[in-house]
Amino acid sequence: ILLLNRAMEGVVAGVRSAFRQGTTKPLAFREAQLKALKSLVVENEAAISQALKADLGKCEAESFIFETDQIVLEINDTLRNLPNWTKPEYVSKTLLYKAMSCYIQREPYGVTLIIGAWNYPIQLTLLPLIGVIAAGNVAVIKPSEVAEKTAQLIADLVPKYLDNNCFKVVCGGVPETTDLLKQRWDFICYTGNSTVARIVMEAAAKNLTPVLLEMGGKSPVYVDDAANLTIAGYRIAWGKFANAGQTCIAPDYILCHEKSYATLLAKLREAILSFYGDDSSTSPDYGRIVNEKHWERLDKHLTQEGVELLFGGQKEKETKYIAPTVVKAKPDNLCMTEEIFGPILPIRVVSDAEEALGLIQEREKPLALYVFSDSRKTIDNFRANTSSGMFVANDCVVQGGLGTLPFGGVGESGLGAYHGKFSMETFSHHKSCMEVPTAMVEGANHRMRYPPYTESKVSWARYIVAGKGSLCNIL
Repeated sequence: ILLLNRAMEGVVAGVRSAFRQGTTKPLAFREAQLKALKSLVVENEAAISQALKADLGKCEAESFIFETDQIVLEINDTLRNLPNWTKPEYVSKTLLYKAMSCYIQREPYGVTLIIGAWNYPIQLTLLPLIGVIAAGNVAVIKPSEVAEKTAQLIADLVPKYLDNNCFKVVCGGVPETTDLLKQRWDFICYTGNSTVARIVMEAAAKNLTPVLLEMGGKSPVYVDDAANLTIAGYRIAWGKFANAGQTCIAPDYILCHEKSYATLLAKLREAILSFYGDDSSTSPDYGRIVNEKHWERLDKHLTQEGVELLFGGQKEKETKYIAPTVVKAKPDNLCMTEEIFGPILPIRVVSDAEEALGLIQEREKPLALYVFSDSRKTIDNFRANTSSGMFVANDCVVQGGLGTLPFGGVGESGLGAYHGKFSMETFSHHKSCMEVPTAMVEGANHRMRYPPYTESKVSWARYIVAGKGSLCNIL
């Protein structure tokens, strides 16, 4: 344990030294590293796809759409905008500040720890790294050991493409992560579950380190009686069963209006058969559960008393296969109380939108909330009267691909957000800057701030406050 701790201290000290030397601050360096990261992904797309196939049974199309393509698009957007993002942001001023230069300068926090996730082990490890690089930070990257092949690939590739003094990869499991969290960081980015997020936040609190916590939770779907049920069935099935349901923003459960239930169930079945055929175990497009531990966890969801199988349910432990499955469940069943994170989709019938709204409001705030309805009133009602990281009407999961929207949760589902410019904002400290010319004439208004505070000064100050704004205007 002592040797491990010293090794981690050495890794952190190395990248911190590079940061203190100012290596990462020049715009040219940031751009060069982003281009190198893009080359890492593009030149090794086949190897990445193979690793994802080995870890998650992920097909080539899903590897491209959900992993590598999103990284390339984000890098392209960042490179296009980074010169403007790094410029000082000048702010509006009141009359008494007109002679001063007042602006916000984004500066890097410094040494960042990125703890990646296993379900999208390329995207959720390298996408935060884009923002870290863009903001001028250094980083230690800890890929998830659960996606073993992909973690090793990241460890092999990063030193070949990125600056070895500024970006390091540490592989390992709980001991290594625990030891990393004992180190002093300037920023920590964690993607995973809320249990570990609390451990991360506790470790960060010891040094008052800011954090970005990306979790999940039970993201609900409400299907209205005024919904297009064919669209709802196909889009929900796609969002739920991509990556075998192992997606943080996947629909977790459906609250379905009683008038739509029978048709929606038929459309879900139709969509699943259309996507994966009669036997999804033979479909080249359907993934597998990441490991035996998670397979057994999901099996408990399926076999618990009170769970009624509506469609699917086929499974094979040896190959970590669970078919796309739709169930009815009781409120106290595991699949209705815990985040599922797998290809099991519970449906609960409700009498109307207000009942669904009440059930959602009783739960923790989810990462995403989906509503399928052609009623403007219903959509507005759910958006205005629920709290979630993201809200989508008449589709699901697609919001994660738009870099101009922040990606993040609220409450139990997350803290902070990133993607696109929001990554730059998250991984930067916003420094308030004011430059006051020494040649500025010390007029009556400015001399008012100096003692002694005479009655005339106080009267003038009250006048300024009443008519021109805060007392700070005279200082």
